[in-house]
Amino acid sequence: MTRARLAAFGDPRVPIRALRGVPSFLRNLRTYRARAAEAPRSLRLRWPLLYPRLADRYEQAGQAEGHYFHQDIWAARRIHEAEPPLHVDVGSRLDGFVAHLLAFRSVLAVDIRPLSTSQPGLQFIQADVCSLPFGDRELPSVSCLHAMEHVGLGRYGDDVDPVGCFTGMRELQRVLAPGGRLYFSVPVGRERVEFDAHRVLAPATVTASFPELRLVEFAAVDDDGRYREGVRPSDFADANYACGLFLFERPAP
Repeated sequence: MTRARLAAFGDPRVPIRALRGVPSFLRNLRTYRARAAEAPRSLRLRWPLLYPRLADRYEQAGQAEGHYFHQDIWAARRIHEAEPPLHVDVGSRLDGFVAHLLAFRSVLAVDIRPLSTSQPGLQFIQADVCSLPFGDRELPSVSCLHAMEHVGLGRYGDDVDPVGCFTGMRELQRVLAPGGRLYFSVPVGRERVEFDAHRVLAPATVTASFPELRLVEFAAVDDDGRYREGVRPSDFADANYACGLFLFERPAP
């Protein structure tokens, strides 16, 4: 079963790890109650407030793998190095990638869903990627990470349109200025639609969808969640659910 399906239906390994944690939980509970007997009343245990976390002791310190971890670092580092006068993000995760960027620059974020925020440095426009509110060749720096695969499936309140992702990619190309850079990621591999979660696109489909742009760099996160540099888009044509990291540039006149 793929990582994506485990996330959708629940990882069956979690209950097994949780059962292993029961003896430790009970032992720690007894120890805490005994040692808290002389502690202030607010630090003593009350039964309704127990909150067992039985599997945590068997987990790693964090998740330093997978699509979002690697793509967010990949794109943020390159935008930091480029120092564009304006950066616009379309549809990427605010609590992941955009938060990375806000540590060192202002961001104009675009999403079809509304957003209420007062975070300094973050501006927001509610708009559809299939009809972006920018002029032709206007933006010097644009990102769209792990978002385009959803466009046209209706999952986020957008119109159902089987070719919606291609309309969205044309819009990203349209608004990119000469010399401008587009940081783009999408699931890649054997092409298919898994309704209504996402699409998986062949790497060649992605590059063909930006005919006016030049592919400057390609990296990927493979089916095992590992970051890969020095690879070609064609290396992932037969992947199951990899993540292609595409850096495009519009040639300057």
